[in-house]
Amino acid sequence: MAVNQTLSTYSDMAFATSVAVYVVAMLLYFGEFASRKPRGAAVGREPELVAAGGASAEAGTSASSDEVPSSVVGHVPAPRGRALSERLGGMAVAMTILGVLIHAFSIATRGFAVGRVSWGNLYEFGSAICLVAVLAWLVVLYRQSRPIRKPASSAQLRGLGGFVLLPMVILLFLSGTLLYAEAAPLQPALRSYWIWIHVSAAIISTGGFWFAGVASALFLLRTAYENNPARLARFAGRLPSSQVLDRMAYRATVIIMPVWTFGLIAGAIWAEAAWGRFWGWDPKETCSLVAWVIYAAYLHARATAGWRGSRAAWINIAGLAAMVFNQFFINTVIAGLHSYAGL
Repeated sequence: MAVNQTLSTYSDMAFATSVAVYVVAMLLYFGEFASRKPRGAAVGREPELVAAGGASAEAGTSASSDEVPSSVVGHVPAPRGRALSERLGGMAVAMTILGVLIHAFSIATRGFAVGRVSWGNLYEFGSAICLVAVLAWLVVLYRQSRPIRKPASSAQLRGLGGFVLLPMVILLFLSGTLLYAEAAPLQPALRSYWIWIHVSAAIISTGGFWFAGVASALFLLRTAYENNPARLARFAGRLPSSQVLDRMAYRATVIIMPVWTFGLIAGAIWAEAAWGRFWGWDPKETCSLVAWVIYAAYLHARATAGWRGSRAAWINIAGLAAMVFNQFFINTVIAGLHSYAGL
């Protein structure tokens, strides 16, 4: 099938535009994060405030100093209009949604331009996993902003958007420059319906693991601050509690792990159909299995009392490192049956 150069150009333009929009959203998130006051830490966790009627705040979250009742901190004049952090956060979310829409348009037009799926090379794969990671972030924000949640919970988490978008912007930049490939038909080895099943599962898994890895890294910073408030006070003191960050990383990994497992099984079935064997210890296969073992160890450690907390978080970060190694080094440096980077 001939490549539609017009749609391909539109796709490239939309890709560049989405990166620019993500950069603006990232800066707005960082602006909101910087404008918030550091929040206290005591005995490894944030203080809980007792609401009217004796009900305590939700576990793992706490209110910022401007949300403390006046009976605790004295009379505080009512602020006029929305706070600066709230305005920046609202604009950041709006820009993120706009970036996702433009990004999705870029992926869709790339597929229509060549008449195939939009993840046939490393450039397209990197773009797709970034879209999944940003969508995962928006889902977390949406769930946290539901009426049953405390209004402060969403605001506290929203400031993390900059840390979620930062690695995505870097990966998109690398994908659009060093890893970029011209729109072209699929290589013959990839012309199978399994590319819809196996690779899409890998895309969803990688994007979800990126989100979980960022949450674990921030958890380590917050834990270091809670153990020693004098350290990283201006930075880590603005993060949500360690319980919240740990829960985010754990839930994301629990949800994504079955998808990654399914992706490995689907890949083995495709390998048997294409190469006559389910498993051949190809570098890509081996590294994927190593990543699966690391994430399985994380889930086991997270359920073991002696390994919860920082130890489990380090295992989760090691899993992300294995995924990144698999995505870049294996695809670009080591030759194997999975060398479809398109470079």
